Amino acid sequence: MKLLFVVDPLTGLKSYKDSSVAMMRAAVARGHAVFATEARQLYVKDGIARAACAGLDVRSDDDWYRETQTDDRALKDFDAVVMRTDPPVDTDYLLATHLLGIAEANGARVLNRPASLRDFNEKLAILNFPAFVAPTLVSAEAADIGRFLAEHHDIIVKPLTEMGGSGIFRLTTTDLNRNAILETLTRRGRRAIMAQRYLPAIKDGDKRILLIDGDVVPWALARIPLAGETRGNLAAGGTARAQPLSARDREIAETIAPWAKAHGIFLAGLDVIGDCLTEINVTSPTGFQEIAAQTGHDVAAQFVAALERTQSAEDSPR
Repeated sequence: MKLLFVVDPLTGLKSYKDSSVAMMRAAVARGHAVFATEARQLYVKDGIARAACAGLDVRSDDDWYRETQTDDRALKDFDAVVMRTDPPVDTDYLLATHLLGIAEANGARVLNRPASLRDFNEKLAILNFPAFVAPTLVSAEAADIGRFLAEHHDIIVKPLTEMGGSGIFRLTTTDLNRNAILETLTRRGRRAIMAQRYLPAIKDGDKRILLIDGDVVPWALARIPLAGETRGNLAAGGTARAQPLSARDREIAETIAPWAKAHGIFLAGLDVIGDCLTEINVTSPTGFQEIAAQTGHDVAAQFVAALERTQSAEDSPR
């Protein structure tokens, strides 16, 4: 297969932890050709979505890639286009999904589906599964959030478009900075945010559970917060601990997996705290390398094998 990865600049990817790097290495190990481009390099000419892209020689050490060629190609000429650009889901990101949607209309296979990247906000998507969600409010009104805080006494508030724990705050009824935090996050009432009842189980980790083409990866990656921190995100200093799925983890994952597959979400990362679903990550879920290092389960190889299966199914006569 020829695989095109739409990623952030290659020079900024950390070879020892980045899941996109793990995917590329697994693809090369299984005999596939790997190319890379950035969202800003996507364009459309004469109705055909194209990209300036680089063919890569991908290696296993820290000096992990060499560009072997640069070329301009139609996206439909690849066997799969894997969208791995990190949030925020801002105007530039959304425009990239529109260009990828044109590529899909041209016949390209884009993962995850561009429409799903637009339609399923990673915070709001959990509202499709109310049985798994802690008490939650979405509002731009500080007064609404204040009443929610008065009801639950201890809450988490977060923006709807960020990643890596950015902009997440824990609020209690005695917090003297409450009004300033809400004014900042809601941009003085102009932008909705999410408020959720605080889950003390965060001390045991914010668990990342991966879904690949409707299959559940059997290990979760628990991100354990630093002492005095309420965020388990690795970007916020959390430590990673791979662990088997609990019965509740598996119930959540196996319920969501068919929904994800039906919507063209080939790869999803579920965030679970205790028994509650807190996010459904569809843009660039991570955790591949940490799970593989601690358990021996090669998540990247599972990802590429799933690509191979689906490609074989598409190539089979009907």
